[in-house]
Amino acid sequence: MTGEPLFDLPVPPPVTGLPEVAGGWPEDPVARVLLDSGVPHLDREFDYLVPRSLDDDARPGVRVRVRFGHQDVLGWLTSRGSEPSTGAKLLPLRSVVSPEPVLTPEILDLARAVAARYAGNVADVLRVAVPPRVAKVEKALNAEAEAPEATGTPAARSFSGATAAEGFDWSPLTGAEAFFQQIRAGDGPRAALTVPSAHGAWDTASLLADAAARTAEAGRAAVVVVPDQRDLERLCRALDRRVGPEGYARLTADDGPTPRYRAFLQLRRGLRRIAVGTRSAIWAPVEHPGLVAVWNDDDSLHAEQRSPYQHVRDVALVRSELAGAGLLLASTSRTPEVQRMVESGWLGELGVGRETIHAVTPRVVSTADSWETERDPLLARARLPQAAWKAAREGLEGKHGAPGPVLVQVGRSGFIPALICRDCGTPARCRHCTGPLGFPDRTSSARNEAACRWCGRRERHFECPECDSSRLRAGSRGVDRTAEELGRAFPNLPVLSSSGDHILATVDDAPALVVATIGAEPVVPGGYATALLLDGDSQLQREGLRTPGQVLSRWFAAAALVRSRQDGGVVVVTASQEDVVGALVRMDPAGYASRQLAERRELHLPPAVRMAEVSGPANAVTAFMDLVELPGASKELPWIGPVPVEDWASGEGRGGTGGGSGPAGSAEPLRHRALLFFPYGAARSVVEALRAARSASSARRLTEPVRLRIDPFDLP
Repeated sequence: MTGEPLFDLPVPPPVTGLPEVAGGWPEDPVARVLLDSGVPHLDREFDYLVPRSLDDDARPGVRVRVRFGHQDVLGWLTSRGSEPSTGAKLLPLRSVVSPEPVLTPEILDLARAVAARYAGNVADVLRVAVPPRVAKVEKALNAEAEAPEATGTPAARSFSGATAAEGFDWSPLTGAEAFFQQIRAGDGPRAALTVPSAHGAWDTASLLADAAARTAEAGRAAVVVVPDQRDLERLCRALDRRVGPEGYARLTADDGPTPRYRAFLQLRRGLRRIAVGTRSAIWAPVEHPGLVAVWNDDDSLHAEQRSPYQHVRDVALVRSELAGAGLLLASTSRTPEVQRMVESGWLGELGVGRETIHAVTPRVVSTADSWETERDPLLARARLPQAAWKAAREGLEGKHGAPGPVLVQVGRSGFIPALICRDCGTPARCRHCTGPLGFPDRTSSARNEAACRWCGRRERHFECPECDSSRLRAGSRGVDRTAEELGRAFPNLPVLSSSGDHILATVDDAPALVVATIGAEPVVPGGYATALLLDGDSQLQREGLRTPGQVLSRWFAAAALVRSRQDGGVVVVTASQEDVVGALVRMDPAGYASRQLAERRELHLPPAVRMAEVSGPANAVTAFMDLVELPGASKELPWIGPVPVEDWASGEGRGGTGGGSGPAGSAEPLRHRALLFFPYGAARSVVEALRAARSASSARRLTEPVRLRIDPFDLP
């Protein structure tokens, strides 16, 4: 009979890989788990079975413990399904660490995107994004949620402590109102903002706090990231005035694991709409984000020091795009990376008119111009030229305005951090490790007892290897030595020091000398009367593609703390590099960033192109390069290197001795580095090839591991 089967054979059931158990498996019994492992070739999801006893707790986003190989490892349960993705025999979950779903789908997608952008592991990214668990915090928040007084919606409770504080005045900023109108409408506007001043009516903490509050009042969440703890404290004080202490949560590792995890869970459960913090706060698990703001993207603290070495600015770009949230990159300066996005039209600008800039910024004096050089014959040899002394005295005495404090910005901490031979000028180095010698304090200077900044050994009988002289002099002066010298020059005036572990957040308006290292400048409510920017030439002489722009960024940050020229504010800069000093004199950070970007385009250097850096032992770097299979037209991209490089671990420019060995006294092999530059159009395929090579190198274990960094912040 047609249509009937020739043989009536039983149809075997589909192979599911699920063994039979008493009571059967729960619905969606297959859990996909991302291992918490930094091994590149394990950067994928593995299938496990969910026992019925763990069915209620094993939800997507929870931490789990599984058996992998011969040991128990932690992981993230990312999803559940009905069928396994492999025919291999599956193991059951060992346990659910906590039923709290701390990993949201949005953060997981963001982590995957960041790992793909930086050729890293998703687990490495999540290790930064999700803080370690603190069980007592979960219990306390559960108890609070069940308490009778815990009534009302989370959104209503989040602003219960709001005050009637007046917000920031955005009217001088062109496009600001349209920016916030788009956020209220549910759109995701993107803008760069360069503020000309950072105190008084232009207080940057108030600006960021008001931007976050406006977003929260529109029913959307805000994430604000600042570089360091000092900026965070100022921002929190501004938020206390603007929305109240219950209106936001702060995420920073400096607070300790318990407060950090509590703030994290408050955001995860929707009890707070505003998240603020340092680097890791960019991963705050807020609901319905409307604004992601980053303050001072040029600060090195925004760059993650662990694999995959992501930068907060780039994470903010990706997050705002994935979530459809607004993006605000604000600073007192402008980086070439931000300028590239502005010129391409991807970022808009909240503009400040030249009249406003002229009205709120101080007058800038360069001691290297021809007028000052003719009047100060010793200018080239003086650390504090005549113009700097005069400006400091006039600011302290109030000759052009009210008397006030004077900021003295120096490039180095310590007393005398670097010494050189008095006779021939050769830098003084340690005989044991070739590290730089210096005087750590006044006592060691009086005893002529130098100390190595690398190994700490004391050097009492120095002999110059070039001329055999035993006489030393200061190669540079630190903040402590500068404070001592200024104290003698300006008697009966308080001299305040801010650096290292002793950083002052604020200083009152009384006349005083405030000596601070870069990034540690306190804020004065009414602004400094004068600022002296010392050691400019020595800072500009440091190696690095970013050096001129970073030095200028630090100068702009200090100048923004000084009163306006109408109130007598003066900034004196002691440097001779005309293009950098000229940008400060004109108060034109965007113009300088645009010229830097144009030069980088001509030279095919970042950020006009993207870059990959591979570093490690020479044989390992070469083997990695052989594994990289660049696709299509990208095969023609040339590698630069590998070449020997200085040891980055010291942070002091410690060099090798040649012959394939490491620094003096070290048995480690000399590190080598290879660079690869590639256009943005080929970035996705090139980074995927690098990521695949990293995984293959890890799986084969043929050589030592290498360090792979994409778009490193500390460009060579």
